[in-house]
Amino acid sequence: MPGPDPNPLVPPQPQGPANPTGPERAPDRWNRGAWLFRDRTLHGLEILLDEAFRIPGTGIRFGMVGIIGLVPGLGDVLAGLLSLVIPLAAWIRGVPYVTLVRMAANLGIGVLVGSIPLFGDIFDIAWKANRRNYRLLCRHLDEPRRHTEHDWAFLLLLAAALGLVFAIPIALIAWFLVWLAGR
Repeated sequence: MPGPDPNPLVPPQPQGPANPTGPERAPDRWNRGAWLFRDRTLHGLEILLDEAFRIPGTGIRFGMVGIIGLVPGLGDVLAGLLSLVIPLAAWIRGVPYVTLVRMAANLGIGVLVGSIPLFGDIFDIAWKANRRNYRLLCRHLDEPRRHTEHDWAFLLLLAAALGLVFAIPIALIAWFLVWLAGR
Protein backbone atom coordinates (compact mmCIF):
# COMPACT_ATOMS: atom_id res chain seq x y z
CA MET A 1 0.00 0.00 0.00
CA PRO A 2 1.54 3.38 -1.03
CA GLY A 3 2.09 6.00 1.67
CA PRO A 4 0.50 9.44 1.68
CA ASP A 5 1.65 11.97 -0.88
CA PRO A 6 4.58 13.82 0.72
CA ASN A 7 3.57 17.16 -0.83
CA PRO A 8 -0.10 17.75 -1.63
CA LEU A 9 0.73 20.96 -3.54
CA VAL A 10 2.48 19.10 -6.34
CA PRO A 11 0.57 16.48 -8.30
CA PRO A 12 2.34 13.14 -8.51
CA GLN A 13 4.41 12.68 -11.67
CA PRO A 14 4.59 9.34 -13.44
CA GLN A 15 7.88 7.47 -13.07
CA GLY A 16 9.56 6.00 -16.08
CA PRO A 17 11.36 7.11 -19.22
CA ALA A 18 9.17 10.21 -19.70
CA ASN A 19 10.02 11.54 -16.25
CA PRO A 20 13.26 10.01 -14.95
CA THR A 21 13.70 12.59 -12.20
CA GLY A 22 10.60 11.62 -10.22
CA PRO A 23 8.17 14.04 -8.58
CA GLU A 24 8.96 17.73 -8.91
CA ARG A 25 10.11 19.70 -5.91
CA ALA A 26 7.61 21.81 -4.03
CA PRO A 27 7.25 25.32 -5.40
CA ASP A 28 9.60 27.74 -3.71
CA ARG A 29 8.54 30.91 -1.90
CA TRP A 30 8.51 33.09 -5.05
CA ASN A 31 6.58 30.64 -7.22
CA ARG A 32 3.81 30.08 -4.65
CA GLY A 33 2.79 33.73 -4.89
CA ALA A 34 3.53 34.09 -8.60
CA TRP A 35 -0.16 34.55 -9.43
CA LEU A 36 -0.06 37.85 -7.54
CA PHE A 37 2.53 39.29 -9.93
CA ARG A 38 0.89 38.30 -13.23
CA ASP A 39 -0.19 41.11 -15.57
CA ARG A 40 -3.85 40.13 -15.29
CA THR A 41 -3.80 40.18 -11.48
CA LEU A 42 -1.88 43.46 -11.32
CA HIS A 43 -4.26 45.07 -13.80
CA GLY A 44 -7.22 43.88 -11.72
CA LEU A 45 -5.60 45.29 -8.58
CA GLU A 46 -5.00 48.62 -10.31
CA ILE A 47 -8.65 48.79 -11.35
CA LEU A 48 -9.88 47.77 -7.88
CA LEU A 49 -7.70 50.34 -6.12
CA ASP A 50 -8.14 53.30 -8.51
CA GLU A 51 -11.00 52.84 -11.01
CA ALA A 52 -13.57 50.29 -9.80
CA PHE A 53 -16.48 52.71 -9.35
CA ARG A 54 -17.90 55.60 -11.36
CA ILE A 55 -19.83 58.59 -10.09
CA PRO A 56 -23.08 58.46 -12.09
CA GLY A 57 -23.45 61.16 -14.72
CA THR A 58 -19.74 61.95 -14.72
CA GLY A 59 -16.59 60.40 -16.06
CA ILE A 60 -15.03 60.43 -12.60
CA ARG A 61 -13.80 57.02 -11.52
CA PHE A 62 -12.48 56.04 -8.12
CA GLY A 63 -11.49 52.87 -6.36
CA MET A 64 -10.90 51.41 -2.95
CA VAL A 65 -8.07 53.89 -2.28
CA GLY A 66 -10.62 56.72 -2.43
CA ILE A 67 -12.95 54.87 -0.06
CA ILE A 68 -10.32 53.58 2.39
CA GLY A 69 -8.74 57.04 2.46
CA LEU A 70 -11.90 58.44 4.06
CA VAL A 71 -10.94 56.70 7.33
CA PRO A 72 -9.01 59.39 9.24
CA GLY A 73 -5.33 58.64 9.80
CA LEU A 74 -5.24 54.92 9.22
CA GLY A 75 -7.03 54.85 5.85
CA ASP A 76 -4.24 56.40 3.80
CA VAL A 77 -1.63 54.18 5.43
CA LEU A 78 -3.66 51.04 4.63
CA ALA A 79 -4.26 52.23 1.07
CA GLY A 80 -0.52 52.90 0.72
CA LEU A 81 0.31 49.40 1.94
CA LEU A 82 -2.10 47.86 -0.59
CA SER A 83 -0.52 50.01 -3.28
CA LEU A 84 2.94 48.56 -2.60
CA VAL A 85 2.07 45.37 -4.52
CA ILE A 86 2.63 46.92 -7.97
CA PRO A 87 6.10 48.38 -7.17
CA LEU A 88 7.05 45.08 -5.50
CA ALA A 89 6.00 43.19 -8.62
CA ALA A 90 7.99 45.64 -10.73
CA TRP A 91 11.08 45.04 -8.60
CA ILE A 92 10.71 41.26 -8.86
CA ARG A 93 10.22 41.52 -12.62
CA GLY A 94 13.42 43.53 -13.09
CA VAL A 95 12.19 47.05 -13.77
CA PRO A 96 15.08 49.60 -13.59
CA TYR A 97 15.70 51.24 -10.23
CA VAL A 98 15.00 54.73 -11.55
CA THR A 99 11.49 53.57 -12.44
CA LEU A 100 11.07 51.96 -9.02
CA VAL A 101 12.03 55.28 -7.42
CA ARG A 102 9.49 57.01 -9.63
CA MET A 103 6.85 54.48 -8.51
CA ALA A 104 7.79 55.15 -4.89
CA ALA A 105 7.48 58.90 -5.54
CA ASN A 106 4.01 58.41 -7.08
CA LEU A 107 2.98 56.38 -4.05
CA GLY A 108 4.56 58.80 -1.57
CA ILE A 109 2.84 61.80 -3.15
CA GLY A 110 -0.48 59.96 -3.01
CA VAL A 111 -0.08 58.97 0.63
CA LEU A 112 1.27 62.32 1.84
CA VAL A 113 -1.22 64.55 0.05
CA GLY A 114 -3.96 61.97 0.61
CA SER A 115 -3.54 62.30 4.37
CA ILE A 116 -4.92 65.86 4.26
CA PRO A 117 -8.61 65.62 5.25
CA LEU A 118 -11.10 65.91 2.37
CA PHE A 119 -8.69 67.64 -0.06
CA GLY A 120 -6.42 64.59 0.11
CA ASP A 121 -9.28 62.24 -0.75
CA ILE A 122 -10.16 64.32 -3.79
CA PHE A 123 -6.46 64.36 -4.73
CA ASP A 124 -6.24 60.54 -4.39
CA ILE A 125 -9.17 60.14 -6.79
CA ALA A 126 -7.47 62.41 -9.33
CA TRP A 127 -3.84 61.25 -8.83
CA LYS A 128 -4.44 57.48 -9.22
CA ALA A 129 -0.96 56.36 -8.12
CA ASN A 130 -1.73 52.69 -8.84
CA ARG A 131 -2.74 53.41 -12.42
CA ARG A 132 0.43 55.47 -12.91
CA ASN A 133 2.59 52.71 -11.42
CA TYR A 134 0.91 49.95 -13.43
CA ARG A 135 1.46 51.92 -16.64
CA LEU A 136 5.11 52.47 -15.72
CA LEU A 137 5.47 48.72 -15.15
CA CYS A 138 3.87 47.85 -18.49
CA ARG A 139 5.88 50.49 -20.34
CA HIS A 140 9.18 49.19 -19.05
CA LEU A 141 8.29 45.57 -19.67
CA ASP A 142 7.20 46.34 -23.25
CA GLU A 143 10.18 48.58 -24.07
CA PRO A 144 12.98 48.06 -21.56
CA ARG A 145 15.48 50.89 -21.13
CA ARG A 146 13.69 53.10 -23.66
CA HIS A 147 11.90 55.46 -21.30
CA THR A 148 14.35 55.86 -18.44
CA GLU A 149 15.15 59.44 -19.49
CA HIS A 150 11.50 60.36 -18.79
CA ASP A 151 11.86 58.80 -15.34
CA TRP A 152 15.03 60.78 -14.67
CA ALA A 153 13.34 63.99 -15.84
CA PHE A 154 10.37 63.33 -13.55
CA LEU A 155 12.66 62.65 -10.58
CA LEU A 156 14.78 65.75 -11.26
CA LEU A 157 11.62 67.87 -11.49
CA LEU A 158 10.36 66.31 -8.26
CA ALA A 159 13.69 66.98 -6.54
CA ALA A 160 13.60 70.60 -7.74
CA ALA A 161 10.03 70.99 -6.44
CA LEU A 162 11.00 69.48 -3.08
CA GLY A 163 14.03 71.74 -2.94
CA LEU A 164 11.78 74.72 -3.59
CA VAL A 165 9.34 73.58 -0.90
CA PHE A 166 12.19 73.47 1.61
CA ALA A 167 13.93 76.63 0.32
CA ILE A 168 10.89 78.93 0.56
CA PRO A 169 10.44 78.60 4.35
CA ILE A 170 14.22 78.92 4.88
CA ALA A 171 14.29 82.07 2.72
CA LEU A 172 11.29 83.49 4.59
CA ILE A 173 12.93 82.80 7.96
CA ALA A 174 16.18 84.40 6.75
CA TRP A 175 14.27 87.44 5.48
CA PHE A 176 12.36 87.69 8.76
CA LEU A 177 15.60 87.50 10.80
CA VAL A 178 17.21 90.23 8.65
CA TRP A 179 14.08 92.34 9.05
CA LEU A 180 14.14 91.83 12.83
CA ALA A 181 17.86 92.71 12.99
CA GLY A 182 17.21 95.93 11.06
CA ARG A 183 14.50 97.14 13.47
